Formats: sequence, C-alpha cells, structure tokens
Amino acid sequence: MSTFIKQNYRGVYHFSPRAMWMNDPNGMVYFEGEYHLFFQHHPHGMTWGPMHWGHAVSKDLVTWEELDIALAPDEIGMIFSGSIVVDWHNTTGFFGENPGLVAIFTHSREAEGAQPVQTQSLAYSVDKGRTWTKFEGNPVLQDESLIDFRDPKVFWHQGTRRWIMILACGQTVRLYHSPDLKNWTFASEFGDGIGFHDGVWECPDLFPLSIGGDPSRQKWVMLVSIGDNPDYPEGSRTQYFTGDFDGLTFTPDAESSEIRWLDHGRDNYAGVSWSDVPEEDGRRLFIGWMSNWKYANLTPTENFRGAMTVPRELSLEERDGAVYLLQKPARELEGARVPALRLQSVSAAEAEKALRSLRLESFELRAVAFADRSFAFKVRSGDAGETVVGMNAADREVFVDRNKSGKHDFHPHFPGAHHAKLNAAGDKVELRILVDRSSIELFADGGQAVITDLIYPEGEAGGIAFVAEDDSVVLDVLEVYTLEPSALTRK
Repeated sequence: MSTFIKQNYRGVYHFSPRAMWMNDPNGMVYFEGEYHLFFQHHPHGMTWGPMHWGHAVSKDLVTWEELDIALAPDEIGMIFSGSIVVDWHNTTGFFGENPGLVAIFTHSREAEGAQPVQTQSLAYSVDKGRTWTKFEGNPVLQDESLIDFRDPKVFWHQGTRRWIMILACGQTVRLYHSPDLKNWTFASEFGDGIGFHDGVWECPDLFPLSIGGDPSRQKWVMLVSIGDNPDYPEGSRTQYFTGDFDGLTFTPDAESSEIRWLDHGRDNYAGVSWSDVPEEDGRRLFIGWMSNWKYANLTPTENFRGAMTVPRELSLEERDGAVYLLQKPARELEGARVPALRLQSVSAAEAEKALRSLRLESFELRAVAFADRSFAFKVRSGDAGETVVGMNAADREVFVDRNKSGKHDFHPHFPGAHHAKLNAAGDKVELRILVDRSSIELFADGGQAVITDLIYPEGEAGGIAFVAEDDSVVLDVLEVYTLEPSALTRK
C-alpha cells in the first residue's frame, strides 16, 4: 500500500508571497540599510488579475519580510510594472532636506470595447517605503498611439545630470530624459532590426558594467524580456544587448547582432536590477520572476503561486574576444550554507557512494571537474522521478533535464531538457547547482552558462546521485551545503 505524500513547493530560500498570485519583480531599490523588493501581485486570486504592488524588505538578500501592499489600482488603472529611485537631491520637490523614494510605474486601464490605455505615473514615500502617496499630476507620460507602453526603468545619468527612463513599446524600447521625474522628453528608440521579435518586448533595464572588473573598460548592458508566443515552446524569456550609451542613444556593439539569452532555462523572466546599491558595494544586483507565461497560471502550488530567483550579481567578462554577461548567486547566500559534504579529488565511484548517503530537498551542490568528460547529478530523486543536471562534454554544454522531475501534466510544454553552450575559461568547469523544493538554478563556469527551471517532485524525493561516462572521471571538488536562511542569524 502506497502512502500519499503532500508536497510543500514553497522554496526555503526563494522569496514567494504569503498568499495568492505574484509575477514580475518591481521597484527594487536599496535605501537606508534595506533591500526593497516590490512585485506584481493579485492579493485576491491564484491567477493573474487586477495588479497591485506587493512589497517585501531584506537586510541580507536571503531573509525577507513581506509588508503591506504598497500600491493598489485606482481610477487611472491597475498598477503594472515599474521602478523606484532614491531622489537624493529632491529634484521632484516631494521631499525636504531628507531624501525619499519615488516609484515610476505603469497605470493600465482596460474598458470593455476599448483598447487598453497604458501611461506612466509617480508615487512617493517619506517613510522608507511603508506608505505611498500618488502624485496628483498623474500620469506624467502618455502616448495615445501605442497600446503597449509600459514597464519604466529609471536611473540617474551622472554624465548628463538628469533622469533616464527606458520604456517597453511593443517591439522596441524608447528612451526619455527628465530633470525632475515629472516632465519627460523623448530621446531615442532602439530595437528595430535587432534582437528577437517573436513576442512583445517587456521589462527593460539599462546599466553600465566594467569588463573583467576594469573600470577603464566599460559597456552598457540592456535587458529586454520577451513575452510568450504560442509558436515557440520556450515561452517567455529575456535577451540582452551590450553597447554604449551617451545619455540619449544606445548604440549596440558587434556582439549584439546575435541573439543572446540571459538564461537558457524556462523560468527566469522579467528580471531587472536594484537601483541605488551603494558605490562602495559596487555590485549590479538582479532578480527575476521564476516562472513562464506558458504555464504560470497553472503551476501546482497551494495557497500561493509565484516565486523569485535568488538575487544574482551580474558582471561582464571577455573570453576569446567576445564579451559575456555572467551571473552568480549573490554572495550573501553563502552565509546560509551549512556544510553537508566536502570532498577533494574524488573518483566517480566515491562521489556516488558519498552522495547516496544524503537526503536533501533544499541545498547547493558545487563540483569542479575536467570539461572533457561527461557527468551528471540526479537531484530531488525518488521512486516517482528525478531531475538530472550535468555536463555534456561532446557538445560542450551543460543541461537540466526535467522530463521526469515529477508533476508536469498541467502543461504539455513543461517537461523537457534545456541546454546552454559553454565557453569555458580553462580546461575545467565548475557547476554550482542551487536546488530548492520546486526549482533548479545552474550556474556553470562562473555563471557564463545559466539555466533556471521549476520542478514539482512527487513522493519521497530527497535523493542525490552521481553518474559519469566512465570510471576515469574525477571531481577535483565536490561540496554539498544545505541552505538555511536561519543560519545567517547564528553566524
């Protein structure tokens, strides 16, 4: 007689709402010791509906406190995606001597028999984001000729000493500038004839990064998310461009002539970066919505639906003359590690034996090996299935195979294997595999190849195993850590 095991799909170290629906991250900003994460939220339903801004804060990017809803729909419309900046010099006139937070977001109004109307609006907070006042002059930017006119990402451009907005406009992005966040002037448009266009453009971002940490070598990075198209099994995903930005125009470089994906899995969408991270920190921090519009309304969670990726550090690195956007988990996550296994120069047989003794559902696995041999790890493994994560040496790629990962009957495009090409910096490859109750995040070779996938294991699914193409495979390093946010308070 079999025993039914009720699954808890809420991640241990991934943010998800207390209840109901969540999608895109919004308004990420660092201010007075707190990382703010706002998000698209339907507080009264388990599927997409009238959009509000939910709100959570963290001091360490790992443990989050969910606060009251920040912004709710009004007579102008629902509260779609947007961003938040710190108005350090009171350019808006909303504040006195002390700086405050300004949200720039899309109002979306839908009426029966009429086309949707999307406009850009402001709200401001004088109490660290706990309460918000909508600007009486809303909306501050509108264009009646466009149906898709949304997702403003705003930042201060020091070179021209004014605010810049990048805005999604159907199949392109537009750039605007302003002295005060209230009055906006069109600067330029980007996207015609470049990039992937078989889906609506959404949730753009634009920011500078140095190449290899060298401040004398800098490029601007543009992120653009692409909505689901029924003709493509990949669903929604995010592309990136590199180039130059002079305060008015983004000029792509030669590498941007090829379509480049931020993530080669299915479940990292609408991600953008935090604003106002202190200069002494110096990182570009990013988070994405860990789902896909192909099946987001159908995933088999209970009481809540939607989660975020782990926060990630973005960087640029040059390899073989090409510049790559790299991602790695934010370093704060290492503070949640509790060692479960640490081995060096371990054979395939020894690795298999050691891993077979572990039963884990939320953990990090790190392995280093020569890139000329194929090997893989089976995680969240049990009688009802497994997820396989590994390295295919013949094709020089890493992969996540969720064909047998558990429950997947909610959508025909959910099962599958997802691959990312490697351009390894040396003759060895490092895999960092973050496993949680319902997700896999693979960072290969310093984050040059990244795959993010949801999984929904069934039954007892805590097993870990190792498989290799032959007995000669040796792992230079094999480490396993449970990831426990409570460990941060014990250290």
